[in-house]
Amino acid sequence: MTEWLNVILQGVLIGGLYAMFAAGLSLIFGVMRLVNIAHGDLIVLAAYVALTVTEAMGIGPLTSLILVVPAMALIGYALQRLLLNRTLGDDLLPPLLVTFGLSIIIQNGLLELFTADSQKLKAGAVEIMTYHLAPGIWIGLLPLIQFIVAVAVIAGLQVLFYRTALGRAFRATSDDQSVAQLMGLDTRHVFAMAMALSLAVIAIAGVFLAVRSNFDPSIGPARLIFGFEAVIIGGLGSMWGTLAGGIILGVSQAIGAQIDPGWQLLAGHIVFLAILAVRPQGLFPKVSG
Repeated sequence: MTEWLNVILQGVLIGGLYAMFAAGLSLIFGVMRLVNIAHGDLIVLAAYVALTVTEAMGIGPLTSLILVVPAMALIGYALQRLLLNRTLGDDLLPPLLVTFGLSIIIQNGLLELFTADSQKLKAGAVEIMTYHLAPGIWIGLLPLIQFIVAVAVIAGLQVLFYRTALGRAFRATSDDQSVAQLMGLDTRHVFAMAMALSLAVIAIAGVFLAVRSNFDPSIGPARLIFGFEAVIIGGLGSMWGTLAGGIILGVSQAIGAQIDPGWQLLAGHIVFLAILAVRPQGLFPKVSG
């Protein structure tokens, strides 16, 4: 019994990382109905930006967030303003094709700059510190920090959406772009701010991914799948649902790995398909009105 409790706890903690993968994806879809195929590769790009910063400045990966987050936000703003805004419209195909092309460019660019060798950021003692909660149950400091940051990010996005002028602009533009323009909103700027915010969240996720495990230029699509599954499980448009979706995905993978190591990813996909079959709108969909 203790062993299973430990497995579930570890699944909950990794679920926080999946929630951060998903939060930026959910934000972009919610504001501009854009499905960003390059999302996973942007997470990997953030990891390589952090690698470059840590090596150049000799600082720890968690400290590098001070530079990586604004750098990725600027990339997101420029990307949306200069490229993706031109593809938005009633047809969903152009943004899909453009972000697919962007995904290929990022992968090959990283491959050219950093080679195919796997990398890992080292956070020192934080990586190995653990706390004994109960007999047979241990919790690592890094996974705990990761989960707390994920909850803080989701809470911050929730407050921003419903308590700030920028959040009102996001919601107004999402509800009706034409009316928002008539009210004086520059929707191109609003969309670019949404992408900047999404990539700021991606930056945090990318750094924690790089500290937790090895990474290389080819792992982006798998992170995209985890993000999509967490968003769909939780329900489109629901930030707290995204956190719940990430936790459900993480726990199901942990249980699958405990039964058989080869079942880790399969268990997560099976749970995703089961929830999708029973509740296509997700477990906690955004309530309209």
